[in-house]
Amino acid sequence: MNSSVLLRDLFRSLTTKRSIFVSYHHGGDRAYYDAFSKLFADTYQVIQDNSVGRQKVINDNLVGPQIDSDDAEYVIRKIREDYITGSSCTVVLCGAQTPYRKFVDWEIKATLDKEHGLIAVQLPTNQGFIVPSRLHDNTQSGYAVCTTWELLTASPPLLATLIEQANAKAKWLIVNHRELRARNG
Repeated sequence: MNSSVLLRDLFRSLTTKRSIFVSYHHGGDRAYYDAFSKLFADTYQVIQDNSVGRQKVINDNLVGPQIDSDDAEYVIRKIREDYITGSSCTVVLCGAQTPYRKFVDWEIKATLDKEHGLIAVQLPTNQGFIVPSRLHDNTQSGYAVCTTWELLTASPPLLATLIEQANAKAKWLIVNHRELRARNG
């Protein structure tokens, strides 16, 4: 490669926002997602899967086709292909009802299938820090990285560190053998 191509590629890599996928309970924790997206929109391309319509949302803009299926394996494959692929990691906003949401479980499974980093963020609504079972398995194994909403919002540069930590974890630590959550609890 010549030097102008190397400089162009270096500039592009420095100016391109990293993509992060955010999983959360849409009915209970939308305000936290909105605050997260606003806080990190200048630094990251924040992607969510709008589970109500199963349509991709990037920085609060609907894009791409709607996923219209009740077939769990199909939906997980679409999540993996359309949302997780190309992202740096998945951030799970863990509110009080998050552990009982099937789409959150499916998004965590798709993340682990792709061997992407996984970050759990304890929201103030989740005092006991109860997380989805699949996420719990991976915090116990040492694969998932954890923080609190308070720490993350008090120091936004912390997210870059957490992403690097999550992506550096050994892939053999992944635990992804649970049955899929079939319905919301």
